[in-house]
Amino acid sequence: MADPIDVSERRELCDLLTELGPDAPTLCEGWTTLDLTAHLVLREHFRRWTDERMAAEKAKGLPALVDRLRGGAPLVPWRLPKIRTLMNGVEYFIHHEDVRRANGQGRRADRPDLEQAAWRLTGYAGKRLARQIRPHGLELRRPVGNPRHFGPAGRAVLSGEPTELLLYLSGRRDAAAVGLEGSTSAVAALRDAHTRF
Repeated sequence: MADPIDVSERRELCDLLTELGPDAPTLCEGWTTLDLTAHLVLREHFRRWTDERMAAEKAKGLPALVDRLRGGAPLVPWRLPKIRTLMNGVEYFIHHEDVRRANGQGRRADRPDLEQAAWRLTGYAGKRLARQIRPHGLELRRPVGNPRHFGPAGRAVLSGEPTELLLYLSGRRDAAAVGLEGSTSAVAALRDAHTRF
């Protein structure tokens, strides 16, 4: 039986962080791999944190932070069944892609589990984005299966694999392999919308 998404993405990301070291770029503007690793540790172990707390974690160094990530997330809430895949698994997928793609690695085509989880989360992310582009609607179209529609006709249509759609919806527009079509005004509204979640 395959590992849950949060476990496999965490393990693969930790391996990649170790391989690349602390100063490699990421798709998160202004962040290196050290910054991103500190963020992931803080996200799982602290409710809120300051710049000082971030600096203190980074001062521990990448190997120590990666070791902490490898140890797994706290049981509550991160390992509860629905949260572990839809929240933590997808968080690790997105940040894994932040590191992979900033360092010349392309799309992974061998992970149907990621495509399924990503498609589930595009419902939430698409709904949020559709509210921002009113009065236009939004359609998310995957290669196989029914599309998702939000709002009225005259929609902006975003098409691609679910993981690529999710990357676009999470603010990684330039790295996401998607198609965008629709009326000029709907497409312009989508391009102007804030897409990070």
